[in-house]
Amino acid sequence: MAERSKLLWSLVALAVTAIAWSGHADNLGRTYAQETLTRALVTFAIARTLNGVISTAQGTELSLEPGGVGVNVHIGEILDPINDLIERFSVVMLVSTSSLGLQNVLLSMTAWWGFSALLSAAAIVALLTLWAPRSVSVPARLAQRWLLIITLSRVAIPVLMITTTLVFNAFLAEEHAAATQALERTGTELEEIAEQATPPEPQEDPSLVDQLGNMLDEGLRSLNARERIEQLRVQVTDAVEHIINLIVIFVFQTVLLPFAFLWFVVELGKSIVSRTAKL
Repeated sequence: MAERSKLLWSLVALAVTAIAWSGHADNLGRTYAQETLTRALVTFAIARTLNGVISTAQGTELSLEPGGVGVNVHIGEILDPINDLIERFSVVMLVSTSSLGLQNVLLSMTAWWGFSALLSAAAIVALLTLWAPRSVSVPARLAQRWLLIITLSRVAIPVLMITTTLVFNAFLAEEHAAATQALERTGTELEEIAEQATPPEPQEDPSLVDQLGNMLDEGLRSLNARERIEQLRVQVTDAVEHIINLIVIFVFQTVLLPFAFLWFVVELGKSIVSRTAKL
């Protein structure tokens, strides 16, 4: 093996060993992992809260004409497009949080001091065989392969957590914030409309003035209810879009990106092993 390649392998072995024992990558990956898991749990809680509000408001009925004469609107009809989607979103969030929990477990396992000790031993053996006489070049290649496998196993999870968080912050954070805020607004709007739909307590033998006043108040409430219903239709349509965006965000960050990263690590390992075999 050329002196330049030996020096490169030596620097790589020393660098990964130093990084493993320093714990900086592990700590950063652990911080990012906790942030991602917290974000997923908060989003999941918002979705479940909205689902509860929808279940409560589905039986609510609003009268849009004074005195209850005219068109009655069932809020459940407006909420039908979002109700089933919320249930499916809950399943997606359960899968996402499970994936993040598994990544946290793997991160704790690879950050164990025994793993770093194993990496150090592999680095020492690789360096010793690397600079040994040419007659032991085959064991040197074997030692390099084991060093590569242990290195990738040791740093893959921290690098994965850091990479996914950087991708989220760069491309997905703004959309995630807008989507969660929209779901919270929709839930608040539903609660207010449900409270507004609660019929007032009947009065005993109201006077003519009271009846006229009640009719006027009811008319104003119905006009306001009409406006709120139209706003709710728009918000439900927006909420459906935002829920779909959240599904895409969490599936991409917690499922697709980890699988893509794993594929890249495996292919990188194969490529390096193939090149070392030719040296």
